Amino acid sequence: MKKYDVVALGELLIDFTENGISGQGNPIYEANPGGAPCNVLAMLNKAGRKTAFIGKVGRDIFGNRLKEVLDEVGIDTANLVMDEAVRTTLAFVETLPGGDRDFSFYRNPGADMMLQESELREDILRHTEIFHFGTLSMTHEEVRKATKKAVALAKESGALISFDPNLRPPLWASLEDAREQAAYGFSQCDILKISDNEIQWFTGEEDFDAGIQKLREAYNIPLILLSMGRDGSRAYYQDLRVQKAPFLQDGTIETTGAGDTFGACCLHHVLKYGLDNLDAEKLAEMLTFANAAASIITTRKGALRVMPGVDEVEALLRKH
Repeated sequence: MKKYDVVALGELLIDFTENGISGQGNPIYEANPGGAPCNVLAMLNKAGRKTAFIGKVGRDIFGNRLKEVLDEVGIDTANLVMDEAVRTTLAFVETLPGGDRDFSFYRNPGADMMLQESELREDILRHTEIFHFGTLSMTHEEVRKATKKAVALAKESGALISFDPNLRPPLWASLEDAREQAAYGFSQCDILKISDNEIQWFTGEEDFDAGIQKLREAYNIPLILLSMGRDGSRAYYQDLRVQKAPFLQDGTIETTGAGDTFGACCLHHVLKYGLDNLDAEKLAEMLTFANAAASIITTRKGALRVMPGVDEVEALLRKH
C-alpha cells in the first residue's frame, strides 16, 4: 500500500466569481479557492481518499489563504511551495447565460507557472497509486519540465497516470503549443478525462465516438471518460461504451468545478475496483455516481471547499 491514493500537480489559484451587485451598481466578486487539480483532490478527500498536492503559490495573502484551505479540507501540502518573489495566480470568472463561464487570468507571471524541477518531492511522487495532471502546468517551459519529470517519477514507481487537458486557450502562446502538450498527456495517461468541446478541438471530429476512436488509434489509453454537460457522460474501456444521463438540477448556479468533481469520482471508482477489473456494470456505477456529484456542485458557488460528501451523493441517487 502506498501512502497516497492520488497526488496531483498543477495550478492553485483564486477564482474571483461574481456574487451580486453593489449599491453603486458595480459587480461584487467573491474570492473562491480554485484550480482544477485541487478541486479533484478535494472531492477525493470527501470520498475518504488520501491526497497530496504539488504546486506553487505566492507568499502573499492569497497564497497563505490557499494553504490554509488545503489544510482545512485535508489535502497534504508538504510539496506546496510558497514563493516570496512571485504572486499567486488569480482568475476572474464571468458566468454566462446557461451557466457556462468565461475566464480572465492574472498570470504574467503567476506563481503556479514558476514551479521548478528541483522543487519536486520525489518521496511524494513515488508513493502514490494515481498521479493526476493537466495542461495548465505545461504552458511555460520550466513548469513543463517539472510536470514531465513528475510524470516520469510517478510512472517509474508504478502509479497510474490520470490526465485532464482542461483547455484554457487564453493561457497559451498558441493553440498549436496547447495541442502538442495535450498530445504528450494523451501519450502518458492510463485514465483520460476529456470534455466534449476538447475532443472536438483536438481531433477535428464533430461526432464524439469518431473523435474518441481517432484518439484511441493514436494513443493506447485504457480508460477514456467523456463529459458532455447536459448530455451526461460516457466511458470507453476495451470494447465497451457506456453512457449515463445527467442529473439536471433546478438550482444550478454555475458549472465551476463540475468536470473536476466528475473526474475525481471516476478516480475514486478506479481506486475501488482497479483499472484492470472494470466491466459495464462498474462503469455504469462510476458514471452515475460521478454525474450526480457533478450536478450537486453546480448548485454551489466555487468548488474546492464545497464538494459533496458520499452520503450526499447517495441521497441524490436514492431520490432519483
